Amino acid sequence: MRSLLIAALLFPLTLAACGQQGVKVPADYALSGSLGGDWGTSPRLRLALVGSGVPVAVTNDSAVAQNVVGTGMNNWQYGFDLPNIPGVAGVYQVVAYDDANNDAHLGVGETVARNRLWLVFSPAGGTFGPFELPDNWPGGGAELLPQMTVSRGWNLYDRSQALGDANPRAVIKITGYDISR
Repeated sequence: MRSLLIAALLFPLTLAACGQQGVKVPADYALSGSLGGDWGTSPRLRLALVGSGVPVAVTNDSAVAQNVVGTGMNNWQYGFDLPNIPGVAGVYQVVAYDDANNDAHLGVGETVARNRLWLVFSPAGGTFGPFELPDNWPGGGAELLPQMTVSRGWNLYDRSQALGDANPRAVIKITGYDISR
């Protein structure tokens, strides 16, 4: 009888441990930064991971754990969890958007902002790229991403800086991934 009572008491704790994690403060996410600029009146700001994996696996994912907190007029802090993408090399950005239709999905016509920081995921360290736009796309044949050396996992590439020993760099936690309109 005693073991049955203990099991009955532990069951709700076991279920709670299996559930989704609660919303965290922005700094506790794998990627965090600020959002700024004029987003209009009462925007529904969300974040999405967009990009492309190899071989051609387009990503537009807003169903990633995130939190956007207003900190003043036209200023927000946010946190975003980077998903685990085993076995798929790719180039991504986290973009902010006004989810005008409130469907939690980045859609055509919604206001979007991004920065010059690219997230490069590689299942193994080594040479990555170059990648070019397909010939049948507008601007086809143009270099999208130069050849670079990356580490296994997530790497941060700042397109506004020259490639070098620290660009791109391996990352586990990213702060200051600021986005503004």
